[in-house]
Amino acid sequence: MTQNIYDNPEFFEGYSRLGRSIEGLDGAAEWPALKALLPELRGLRVVDLGCGFGWFCRWARQQSAAAVLGIDLSQKMLARARATTTDAAITYLKADIASVELPRAAFDLAYSSLALHYVEDLGELLAKVHGALIPGGHLIFSVEHPIFTAPTQPGWSVGVSGKKTWPVDSYLCEGPRRTDWLAKGVIKQHRTMATYVNLLLRLGFTPWHIEEWGPTDDQIAARPALEDERQRPMFLLVSARR
Repeated sequence: MTQNIYDNPEFFEGYSRLGRSIEGLDGAAEWPALKALLPELRGLRVVDLGCGFGWFCRWARQQSAAAVLGIDLSQKMLARARATTTDAAITYLKADIASVELPRAAFDLAYSSLALHYVEDLGELLAKVHGALIPGGHLIFSVEHPIFTAPTQPGWSVGVSGKKTWPVDSYLCEGPRRTDWLAKGVIKQHRTMATYVNLLLRLGFTPWHIEEWGPTDDQIAARPALEDERQRPMFLLVSARR
C-alpha cells in the first residue's frame, strides 16, 4: 500500500500552507506547461489520479469535461475537495491509486499531478490506466524529476564553478528514497528517465511530449526565487496517447 503521508497532521499542515494549496492550479509554477499538454476537454470523461484538494477536477469541469472522477488515498485531502465542490458531475473516491480497479475503456483522459512518484509498482498502475482509456485516449502526468528524487539528502552544495548544484546520489539505483519534506520519513519512488519512457512504450502508449520543466523568464521576473530551479529540472511532464 502506498504511504499515506498526506494524512499525517504535520505533513498536511505544512502542505496546506504551500502556494499550490492556497492558490490552486495557478499557484503551481509548472501548471502553464502542464496545461499546454492537455487536449480540448469538452465532453471528455476524465480520471484524476491523486486528485488532492480537487483543483484539477473542478478546472476540468469548467472546461466542459463531461464527468470527472478524482481518486486519492488521503481522507484529509478528499474532505477539503468535497467541501469545495458542488458539481454533481465530479465524483471523489477514497482509494490507493496503486491498487484501485479502473473500468475498461471508461475515460478519454487520465491525468495525474505529482502523485505517481509515490507508487511502488508504476507498471501495474499504468497497465490499468491503459485499459481504462479509450483508443486514442490521453495520459498526461507530472512527477518529480528523477534528478530531484535521486538525492537521499536533498540540499544545495557548491560546485567547483562556485554555483549551487544539486547532489545526485546513486541515480541508477531505483527504488524507495526517504526524505524529510514537511514531515520526517516521506517515501518517494526513484526511477530513471529511461524507466518512465520504457514503461510507456512497453505498455502500448505512444509518448507525445516529454518535458524537463524549468521556469520561464517571465516566471523568474515575477518570482526571482525560481531562478534556482534552472540549476536542475524539478519536474518531469509527460504526454502520451493510448
